[in-house]
Amino acid sequence: LRPMLSTLSSTSYDPSKVRNVAIIAHVDHGKTTLMDKLLAHCGTKFNSSMERAMDSNEHEKERGITITSKYTRLYYKDYSLHVVDTPGHADFGGEVERILSMVDGVVLLVDATEGPMSQTKFVLGKALAAQKKAIVVLNKIDRDGHRAEEVESEIMELFFALSNNEDLVDYPLLYTSPS
Repeated sequence: LRPMLSTLSSTSYDPSKVRNVAIIAHVDHGKTTLMDKLLAHCGTKFNSSMERAMDSNEHEKERGITITSKYTRLYYKDYSLHVVDTPGHADFGGEVERILSMVDGVVLLVDATEGPMSQTKFVLGKALAAQKKAIVVLNKIDRDGHRAEEVESEIMELFFALSNNEDLVDYPLLYTSPS
């Protein structure tokens, strides 16, 4: 990051307009799809072969999961968002822990049908222990059989079970659909 910063003029770089966030979730809850949608929304042009743009190595493409964290920068209004797509599989929990030491906050993505799963609890627990504020995104609300209201309650119970810090358990809740 240092070389990039040195090339910017002091008038064009405003640290108060930079946000560093990690997207955390259980495997298959939609982190990489969310990244693709964020990239598209912020103006990235995709061709038909760029689905799962952040999954770059052969093992990730073959298995359909994120194995190593990837970082990208998005520009939204006058903010620079440094976003990290993290692994969701429990075997790669150490990678998520490492990333949490580098970000200001997290986007916790939860499937509206499945609700919080084991890796959700693990990564959220690590984020809260590191005093990271969360934005909760309830994903896949367009699916038949979603349990949005019940999952909202499960998420709230999970936050209260993992932290008693009022600032950390007071989180915004957003709804999304991958389509």
